[in-house]
Amino acid sequence: MGRKKVEIKRIEDKSSRQVTFSKRRKGLLKKAKELSILCDADVAVVVFSNRDRLYDFSSTNSLTEIVHRYHSHVEAEKESSAEVLDTEHSKYASFMTVGQLLQTVERQLEEPAVDDLSVTDLVHLENQLPTALMQVRSSKTHLMIESIKSLREKEKLLSEENKHLENKIATTKNKREVKNEMALDFTNLAPASMNCQQQKATLNFL
Repeated sequence: MGRKKVEIKRIEDKSSRQVTFSKRRKGLLKKAKELSILCDADVAVVVFSNRDRLYDFSSTNSLTEIVHRYHSHVEAEKESSAEVLDTEHSKYASFMTVGQLLQTVERQLEEPAVDDLSVTDLVHLENQLPTALMQVRSSKTHLMIESIKSLREKEKLLSEENKHLENKIATTKNKREVKNEMALDFTNLAPASMNCQQQKATLNFL
């Protein structure tokens, strides 16, 4: 029988919560150590308990050094993002349409000098992709709406044509019925006409 799946939520019992914290903290630090050894990575872990007690692990001799590297990396990314947002004359600032953007990305990534692209250029391209996607979705929505309108207009025209055809058929049917009735009337009058002729012949004979 497998182990019961633990529901991830705050443990209300204080004693159980403390035991779980101790076990999982040790497991976390153990995994961090294994990751640093197996993958030759610089790993740092910082944990504060609910009593504000500090637990940490560093794969190097100095945790402060790793933290400093982390802050430097974050600051560099912020500066790059700010530079991209503030730069109006960037290499790709004028490429706003979907087609131009996709052609630019494809062309630049296929060139042998792709490694010469700066982080700023790549970040700018990345930031323009959502705009291109929005344009594509907007164009798709517009085309779908126009297509629906066109289908509705065609449906309306077909409905009017069917109605006109039904009226025409009904009119033709009525005309045929009138003609049939008139033919029956003439048939009924024929014997009377013959009787009159016979009577005239009889009188002449007398």
